[in-house]
Amino acid sequence: MKYRMAFIDIDGTLVDSQNRITDKDKDILKRLDKIHPGFVIVLCTGRTVQSTMPVIEELGVHTFHVFYDGALIANPKIRSMLFYQAIDKSLIREAVEFCRQNGIHLSLYTNGAFWFDEHSITNNFSHYLDKDVCFTERPNWSDNMQQDFFHLSPTNVNYDEVIGKTEILKAELLIHSDEEAMQVKEFKEHFGDRFGYSVANSPAFPEVDFINLLHPQINKGFAFNKLLNHWGYPSTSIIAIGDGYNDISLLEKVGMPVAMRNAVPELMQIADYITDTVENSGVCKALEFLISEL
Repeated sequence: MKYRMAFIDIDGTLVDSQNRITDKDKDILKRLDKIHPGFVIVLCTGRTVQSTMPVIEELGVHTFHVFYDGALIANPKIRSMLFYQAIDKSLIREAVEFCRQNGIHLSLYTNGAFWFDEHSITNNFSHYLDKDVCFTERPNWSDNMQQDFFHLSPTNVNYDEVIGKTEILKAELLIHSDEEAMQVKEFKEHFGDRFGYSVANSPAFPEVDFINLLHPQINKGFAFNKLLNHWGYPSTSIIAIGDGYNDISLLEKVGMPVAMRNAVPELMQIADYITDTVENSGVCKALEFLISEL
């Protein structure tokens, strides 16, 4: 068989605006494992592990997946971590102070304590870390969105209690107004390339841009290289399917880059194949076209 792996984005690719996966998409991903034992399905997302687990369980795909847009590669089923890259603590501290001074809402994300060794956290802080945590310093309009759609309940804390006491894999800014767009512009002008910036969107919230702040070397393409080295497959044997700006670094590296019909134009430009929309089972149609035995 020509293809050995498929890297698949979640929001806007597998999951639609109602947080649902079509029956056809679910069926083909389950059939792949039976028809081609050893074919690997990798979910590649900006989501946390906790917000991805319902998708993993629904599809039954238990292998290494990419979370936080590449900052973590892990198999949650067996609690095995292949790679993680936190943001420098001093940079997080500077970002927090900048956002406080300029009235910018900044969220900080950490992963469950079992990923990190005993030196990564302090004992008096460990009670926060039995699951993924989205930290905020004050309530925000996005809190309900995190709870209802992404299965995360933001934890309001003073960031002085957080910085230096746990690993922050991702920080996040949100844009859904002209004011917030200007704030993000000012943030980027101040910090430049000291952060990696990843823009993600969800069909459930088309008016919102999720600006993921990462370690500067981290993106989905970087995580792809890590997993390729782990599995030992040539890049020509890999399919990648996505819809957003944060999928560009991934699709640039694979043998068969596939864009959803609902993808951003920049992603369509680098795709070798454009499939249907997320609502019309675009993942299923792409895999059926590319893998004739299906």
